[in-house]
Amino acid sequence: MAKRAPTADIDESKVRHSGTKKVAVGVPAVLHALQISYDQMGAKRSIESLLRVNQKDGFDCPGCAWPEEDKRHIAEFCENGAKAVAEEATLRRVGREFFAEHSVADLEGHDDWWLGQQGRLTEPMILEEGATHYRPISWDSALREIASALRGLDDPDEAVFYTSGRTSNEAAFLYQLLVRGVGTNNLPDCSNMCHESSGSALTETIGIGKGTVSIEDVHEADLLIVAGQNPGTNHPRMLSALEKAKRNGATIIAVNPLPEAGLMRFENPQTVRGVAFGGTKLADAFLQIRLGGDQALFQAIGKHLLEAEEAAPGSVLDQAFIAEHTSGFEAYRQAMRDASWRELVAATGLPEKTLRRVGEMVRESKATIVCWAMGLTQHKHSVPMLRDVVNLLLLQGNIGRRGAGVCPVRGHSNVQGDRTVGIYEKPSAKFLDALDAEFAFSAPRAHGFDTVESIRAMRDGRVRFFMGMGGNFISATPDTAVVEAGMRIVDLTVQVSTKLNRSHVVTGKRAIILPTLGRTDRDKRGGVEQRVSVEDSMGAVHSSRGRLAPPSDELLSEVAIVARLGALVFGTDGPEPAPVGTGVRDAAAVDHHQVERSPREEAAMPQVPAPEHPRTAPRADWAALEADYALIRHHIQNVVPGFDDYEKRIDKGGTLFLPNGPRDARTFATADGKARFTVNSLEYPRIPKGRLLLQTLRSHDQYNTTIYGKDDRYRGIHGGRRVVLVNAKDIQTLGLAEDEIVDLVSEWVGPDGVVQERRAEEFRVVAYRTPRGNAAAYYPETNVLVPLDSVADVSGTPTSKSVVVRLERRG
Repeated sequence: MAKRAPTADIDESKVRHSGTKKVAVGVPAVLHALQISYDQMGAKRSIESLLRVNQKDGFDCPGCAWPEEDKRHIAEFCENGAKAVAEEATLRRVGREFFAEHSVADLEGHDDWWLGQQGRLTEPMILEEGATHYRPISWDSALREIASALRGLDDPDEAVFYTSGRTSNEAAFLYQLLVRGVGTNNLPDCSNMCHESSGSALTETIGIGKGTVSIEDVHEADLLIVAGQNPGTNHPRMLSALEKAKRNGATIIAVNPLPEAGLMRFENPQTVRGVAFGGTKLADAFLQIRLGGDQALFQAIGKHLLEAEEAAPGSVLDQAFIAEHTSGFEAYRQAMRDASWRELVAATGLPEKTLRRVGEMVRESKATIVCWAMGLTQHKHSVPMLRDVVNLLLLQGNIGRRGAGVCPVRGHSNVQGDRTVGIYEKPSAKFLDALDAEFAFSAPRAHGFDTVESIRAMRDGRVRFFMGMGGNFISATPDTAVVEAGMRIVDLTVQVSTKLNRSHVVTGKRAIILPTLGRTDRDKRGGVEQRVSVEDSMGAVHSSRGRLAPPSDELLSEVAIVARLGALVFGTDGPEPAPVGTGVRDAAAVDHHQVERSPREEAAMPQVPAPEHPRTAPRADWAALEADYALIRHHIQNVVPGFDDYEKRIDKGGTLFLPNGPRDARTFATADGKARFTVNSLEYPRIPKGRLLLQTLRSHDQYNTTIYGKDDRYRGIHGGRRVVLVNAKDIQTLGLAEDEIVDLVSEWVGPDGVVQERRAEEFRVVAYRTPRGNAAAYYPETNVLVPLDSVADVSGTPTSKSVVVRLERRG
């Protein structure tokens, strides 16, 4: 049997630091994963679940989006994947008795770890305005409340619809159809906060907002540069791919402000060598770069290659590729000639000889891949930084050939797929035209709110309805105090969730929780077991089918929730309900304190007649789509290019590889039809005297906002999360002592020139091997320090990796 949920929070006053690890995974990781699995699921359920993770006839891991090889291992999961499965397949339950026992105020006093540990949600709940506790509500009543709230809006843009990356292609496509039928493109998603900078830079320079490599390319690369990424914690299965590349002769360069065990040595628990013979050394070079200095690094390497080409013409650059497939080369070459080695050294914190040594490693490489994650995407200058990554690869023709290319490593297991099928606030006209043709309606063309713009709109009182399809919006977003204040003035907030999180306790005036099936759960609709599909980090789409009995017979899938809501909002048979944006609500839903009714009683309630309205609803058979997900895939095939023979190609564990012009044929859907060299002014953070530059990051016992435990084994942190990692010399210079308790105070100069301050209280100072002037601390605890208006140019991504802070003694 699984252990019971904790009844109290962990006392973090006993946190300790034992020193960092130099080896990742190995037997300790296996034992830790099995222990958590046993605690949450028990022995039998653990075996049933873990042996189906990432198998062709099983379910896609609800963790990261790293791809699988065609041939699967019997244990195709990593430590953090096992934790993600255990969290979802847990035997712990949160039902009406739990909500009767705990007031919202009581729940708000607990942290994300405690909330998540309570277990799976089992039935719809509603929090009425002024109420202290959630109470049960029937599915029909809950969905009618939501539909009525949407129809009661004065303008469709008063609604915001958020999406987490775990949503399947089928649910995401139906969700965006619902939202555009409502009449808005307000579709913020977690990509806005993570990889939007990647999409912005890549779309501009190579014509596609995705990576250009396959898993086979990683195995065959001659050189891999892994920058701003910690795969040992965030994408542990990537370590197996890096190990295979090393065995094939690859060189690996790790670029990171912190030394991460996962890039130093990997003990693969699936091999004898990994268990008994010390594993594999991964990084041939570790560049401990200053926060925000990566653009300077890639400019320095590019400058070195250009100088080497001038010294020996025809020996370094791929001149044929540059001439045939690129534009802007001469301007870039001149910009690099003008670049100052002195400034490149200052920005990176690395000596010129080190930069040139790395340049030589790149020059000698026959095929180079650059991998990155949020360490490169969450700075003000992230987009120009990533343009310079592309510049470097273009010099040697490292786009569109084996073992080479760009590799942005996504987080959530279907965050890329959601975007592919339409979860985007700035949809293309081509996509909308195809959607209109498929569903015989007119989707809105005006761009919607991204995540930051949604928060601003909530803050300013311009949002009356918020719906979250998965995720934990409150904890995931920047400027926590502003987000919470804005959310509290929304009329109705709706969360589609598997487990309790902070977004259920910081709510609008009214709140509804809709519990849903997870990846591991069996989904039976229309009398048959349904499957969904997901896209990995490398553009490969495959099916996923849960096998476990759901936690409750009351649960609906995300597809079913959206389909039923669509039928209520747009109507099926009989009189059409009032369109969204008319300010007209259902008569049955005007009384917010109505008692729970049976489905038959609900159906008999009168509705306000629908006034004339110019907007047409999408013509969709919502009931049929709920009963057969293959019909949704048929619609996706008709709307989104590349999904030809969708159903057939994902059958029996098959993989649908989406088209990728740069990778497949060296074709580039840019303004001039060529891959574009760009000229980017060098930017990097300047740190005021007496201050530090803070990056927010994950612990090893964490996946995004889901906290598995209070340890960070590889960094040597045990028993707590409220720590700040600081260079020992900086601690001394600032007049502090290790283990001292401080407040973190961020300082940001707003558009009006006024310095704004934000505070995160009671953090323990831990001496750590960071670059001078740089510090690190875990999110979501430090999201409060990230200013809402401090975002990356072009992409609008929050600057969570470059927050200026001072450490202030507790009074």
